[in-house]
Amino acid sequence: MRILTASDRSLLVEAADLDEAMRLNLAWDGTPGVVERIPGARTVLVRFDPVRTTAASLAAVLSATVVDAEHVPHTSAVTIPVQYDGEDLAEAAALLGVSAEELVNRHLAAHWQVAFSGFAPGFGYVVGNDPLFDVPRRSSPRTRVPAGSVALAGAFTGVYPRESPGGWQLIGRTDAVMWDIDRDPPALLAPGTSVRFERAERETASLPTENRDDASAPGSVGARDAHDMPDALRSPTHPAIEVVRPSLQLLVQDLGRHGHAALGVSASGAADRTAMRDANRAVGNAPGAAVLESVGGPALRFHGDGVAVVTGATGDITLTDADGVTRSIPHGLPFATVSGDELALGHPAQGLRYVIGVRGGIDVDAALGSRSSDTLAGLGPAALAAGDIVAIGDAAVAAVDPVPQPRELPGIR
Repeated sequence: MRILTASDRSLLVEAADLDEAMRLNLAWDGTPGVVERIPGARTVLVRFDPVRTTAASLAAVLSATVVDAEHVPHTSAVTIPVQYDGEDLAEAAALLGVSAEELVNRHLAAHWQVAFSGFAPGFGYVVGNDPLFDVPRRSSPRTRVPAGSVALAGAFTGVYPRESPGGWQLIGRTDAVMWDIDRDPPALLAPGTSVRFERAERETASLPTENRDDASAPGSVGARDAHDMPDALRSPTHPAIEVVRPSLQLLVQDLGRHGHAALGVSASGAADRTAMRDANRAVGNAPGAAVLESVGGPALRFHGDGVAVVTGATGDITLTDADGVTRSIPHGLPFATVSGDELALGHPAQGLRYVIGVRGGIDVDAALGSRSSDTLAGLGPAALAAGDIVAIGDAAVAAVDPVPQPRELPGIR
């Protein structure tokens, strides 16, 4: 193996091949100081806690690892029922020089194991012991592949956890739920899992397309639809923020969801973390409290009294009260808000993203321990649109008084 420095908290281990990468990844489970392992086709990214170990010490431990060259252990075992009626079954069989029935039989008979994850949360790259399976991807990818589609590409088989674009050869479909954030682990096909495919009865392998990708369906990876707000927030009786005018992109963000990269989930979180921390410090929140992060200038209405701040990009910032009186707001300094106040942010003169922090933080449902919006994976709250309302929490830990500002400035209306 070859061990490279990837960052001040991670090492990248290059293995000889996929089998060695799989063996090494599993062998390092429980290694002191390691906080996360992210396997790939020929690599394992090892993230560590610099308080518990050093890069040099960890590299010495990793390089001394001895693994069984003949056997890749498995961490768990699952059985997936498949109805083999995929659109590409006949074409894939022809590419491999066998009949469709032989392809299916050998897919059922092979021993499969999840090598690594990626592409989407819960999408496992499953490798088998039958050399037959080395199938080229489609020359023209589909724009929509149904959730539950069982497919082949290269030496791998996989199951699409949600509806998405894809270029793999579709050979069947399953009802098995690939991703469920309330399950531990959320991914049915986690790295190291042994997989067996079996024929499904026709009546048990249907895929209900209308709510298969619905955020409320069990196992869905779709984001909670920000437009389906509870009635209590549509007519808020506690502090909240209403979107009057959205920007190019207005998201709820925090420090992100770490520790799930091996399951295909990126950390995501605020793009401008310095601005997020500055905002939370200004209003007395913990550093990781959720904020609003905006590309472009939105307009927001406050329900209930509170304290807010704008950091990140700079531009014209004004606050208009219920009587129509407008005043300028200083960048980076906390200011008091009264119910009915509307905050308007102009197009940034410098920078790209505004960060709007409020005392108590933005209070939305957490997914895998984070309130951040991951638009690619479909985790967390959806991008906010006009009319959406998000609650303000009460988790300020070191509340500060806002900078005194007159409610009316001469000449500003």
